[in-house]
Amino acid sequence: MARRAELIAIGRRLFADTSYDALSMDDIARQAHVAKGLIYYYFQSKRGYYLAIIQDSVTELLTLAASGVELPPVDRVQRTIDSYLRYAEHNQAAYRTIVSGGVGFDTEVHAIRDGVREAVVTTIAEGAYGRADVTALARMGLLAWVCSVEGATLEWIDRPELPRHTMSELLVKTLGGALRAIEELDPAHPAPQPARRGV
Repeated sequence: MARRAELIAIGRRLFADTSYDALSMDDIARQAHVAKGLIYYYFQSKRGYYLAIIQDSVTELLTLAASGVELPPVDRVQRTIDSYLRYAEHNQAAYRTIVSGGVGFDTEVHAIRDGVREAVVTTIAEGAYGRADVTALARMGLLAWVCSVEGATLEWIDRPELPRHTMSELLVKTLGGALRAIEELDPAHPAPQPARRGV
């Protein structure tokens, strides 16, 4: 398993800013200084290797999103958003693949993307309302915000005119607007007081 983890770490570096189609298995093996057969042994195919790399890198993001329950809600949300932007910034090719769904309709990549969305929605719901089990309206409002974050983040990594901390602050403030809209339509989900003042 240590060898597999090492190959994934190498792949994460190789694919950080390089698209799936731009690297052949020969290129990967040469740059990783391993026999091509070793990659096939662990991952069966180039696609299997790439999916393992994406899943591994996304796991870090999901772990961060699920942690920090001891932090005040606003701090936890800010840390989650900053971690999300940091991930996108340092794993641009993988981020584009996840958000765009890969080449054509790739159900496995879509499942990874949906997992990221669900983790972020859960983190925000727990921070804002103290629970993950929210009404359909509240969930849709949070999901709409997450989807807007995906589009804005794609634009930001293509044209990084704003520093990450400014981008993070902007996304936190737009979340405040989403929480207030949810409250207006569903008073059972009031926007938290810190979100009213600072978000």
